[in-house]
Amino acid sequence: MNQFLKYMKPYGGFMLVIIVLLTAEAYFALVLPSYMADIVNDGVLTGRLSVIWRNGLIMLGLTFLSMLIALVVGFFTAKTATGVANDLREAVYEKVLRFSSAEVSKFNTSSLITRTTNDIVQVQNTLMMAIRQFIYAPVIAVGGIIRALERSTDMAWTVVIPTAIMMAAIGILCVVALPKYKKWQDLIDRINLVSRENLSGILVVRAFSTQGFEKKRFNEANTDLATTERFVNQAFSFLTPVIMLVMNLTTALIVWVGAHQASAFRADIGDIFAFLQYGMLIIFSFLMISMMFILVPRAIVSMKRIEEVLDTEGSIKPAENPLPFPDNFKGVVEFKDVTFRYPDATENDDNVLEGISFTAQPGQTTAIIGATGVGKSTILKLLLRFFDVTSGGIYIDGIDIRDAHKEELHHKIGYVAQKASLFSGTIMSNLLYADKDATEAQVKKAVEISQSAEFIAGKPEGYEANVAQGGANFSGGQRQRLSIARALVKDAPINLFDDSFSALDVKTDALLRAALKKESPNKTTIVIAQRISSIMDADLILVLDGGKIAGSGKHKELMKTCDVYREIAESQLSEEEVEKS
Repeated sequence: MNQFLKYMKPYGGFMLVIIVLLTAEAYFALVLPSYMADIVNDGVLTGRLSVIWRNGLIMLGLTFLSMLIALVVGFFTAKTATGVANDLREAVYEKVLRFSSAEVSKFNTSSLITRTTNDIVQVQNTLMMAIRQFIYAPVIAVGGIIRALERSTDMAWTVVIPTAIMMAAIGILCVVALPKYKKWQDLIDRINLVSRENLSGILVVRAFSTQGFEKKRFNEANTDLATTERFVNQAFSFLTPVIMLVMNLTTALIVWVGAHQASAFRADIGDIFAFLQYGMLIIFSFLMISMMFILVPRAIVSMKRIEEVLDTEGSIKPAENPLPFPDNFKGVVEFKDVTFRYPDATENDDNVLEGISFTAQPGQTTAIIGATGVGKSTILKLLLRFFDVTSGGIYIDGIDIRDAHKEELHHKIGYVAQKASLFSGTIMSNLLYADKDATEAQVKKAVEISQSAEFIAGKPEGYEANVAQGGANFSGGQRQRLSIARALVKDAPINLFDDSFSALDVKTDALLRAALKKESPNKTTIVIAQRISSIMDADLILVLDGGKIAGSGKHKELMKTCDVYREIAESQLSEEEVEKS
């Protein structure tokens, strides 16, 4: 719980005020029965109205003060609970942004969303109640016992026995129900995962008519969650009736024993009234504590899940003394004998990449081609330091990227991911995502190069046209072109295209590549492609097979020297085109 205490520390001043005020409120609650006893003993039984009026006014004043204190405590409690929740959300979000792909895969996206939302809400709600109950209830319980014993030691057993029964009931329930809380949170992760997959893949679900299967999968996750929730809620639902039963029996017991004490002249009637009120205060304090036993365990589980994220060290370590790139930055990218395997890989797993060496020069296009799953995209992820190499090194202008500042590295690179991803907003807000200070000329140039100008102009709102979440209201080709335009707006010296032309028709693909070469003559361009037609004019083509470079060179050279490349070409090109090559 070190992380929790860390985030509570800034609100120490509020907590001090709350403790002082709640102690005062508890004190007022504990002295009220004494005034009631004095009214009965010295006022009602003796007929002294002045005593009744004086003590009654004091009780009224203390009640009013207690109300004001409760309002102030509520204000500071809300400030503290919401403040801690806000700080935790920011910390978790910032931590996740720094995660590499390995850490994101470790937790999975659905779990990270649950931890950022549901788990922090659990902590906030519990904190709202716990701040008051954990301070107020113990003071009332201890103070009530002391005050009750001051009134009558002979009747102490009437409070001790019910208290012991309640503690035993709470203990049994905790042993039975608490282990289920961790499972509860894990099942929330599960139902979020299933819901997210169903909603994001709704078109695929409908296309394959698998609504029944997906409904069954959701129902299974939903039933597991409901069963666990039902068990926990049913277990704790017994607690309130038990406490109410104990409280009512305690009231009857105190009245019955008190009546015998009064008839034997061993206790005053007013003291019996006071003892009864103290008994009720003690019972209610344990009722408040029992409610915390329902909420706190789940909050502890949630806090541990949050701490798992906050305590996770990223596998990508920033350079201790980062080296700056040279002022005359050129953008020469060099891979030297790079080998990579995933951080969680076992000894039996093969390397994803092995012995990769090549140099991508400025003003040239370096293309990478190969079968699915041979590690093409991984090369770009290593260059961006989404992962770190297992051995070997990657250099830009002679600087090992592990020794460079990560933000400066990303500033030098324009990246178009394999999956075109747009953000909710407008076309313009998406284009400016790469560089919010980009000029209108930069934006228009990027749009023209990416062949996006025509379909943007066709929209009534133009650049202010709405973009739905993920760009769902655009076709695959439009999303891809907008993603390319966004990267070009950045005007970085190095551009990476991860199979970014796959959704384009051949004509648009050719126009885009021609415009890119013409308008970016001095930039280093690395392209991953599945279609040979997209890379035939590349200055250097790398052929990947089984995580290794099976061949490198230009198109015509590879057609003669690389069997893997020729097989790909023969599967995609016509016989005439192959013969010309």
